[in-house]
Amino acid sequence: MKFADFICVNGIKPEIAAQDKEGVIRELAESLVAAGAIQAENVDGIIKAIMKREELGSTGIGRGIAVPHTKHPSVETLVGTVGVSSEGVEFSSLDGEKVHLFFLLVSPPDRPGDHLRALENISRQLRDDMFCKFLKQSKTIPDIQQLLEEADNNQFGS
Repeated sequence: MKFADFICVNGIKPEIAAQDKEGVIRELAESLVAAGAIQAENVDGIIKAIMKREELGSTGIGRGIAVPHTKHPSVETLVGTVGVSSEGVEFSSLDGEKVHLFFLLVSPPDRPGDHLRALENISRQLRDDMFCKFLKQSKTIPDIQQLLEEADNNQFGS
């Protein structure tokens, strides 16, 4: 699975304004609404589901990265977006560091394989330090989109 299979380009947030975990999740979910990828009436339910997932253990996986995700019946296909915070956000990360890179993922409950493949792709790409460095430096949607395409085309070390 590639980023192109599930990242909603018009939902990408090159500069996250939110200062806390729930704010970031809301900002990214609302960017998916603005892009037409999810319905506005489902945002609160999706945010609630992601926050419930966060209670099980933070999706702040360390090295400045978080992958908040959930399964939700309001989506028919896997959808995700990317957010970058130059300041960093406290996210209860496993390493205690602030998070700068966010990959939000929402998938239909009846497609667990897609959900797992997307998470696997994200984690594989994020192991590449150069990819993460370039992503943190990206300031526009086209910059981020190009990086995701390069990752899809195996132009990084992973």
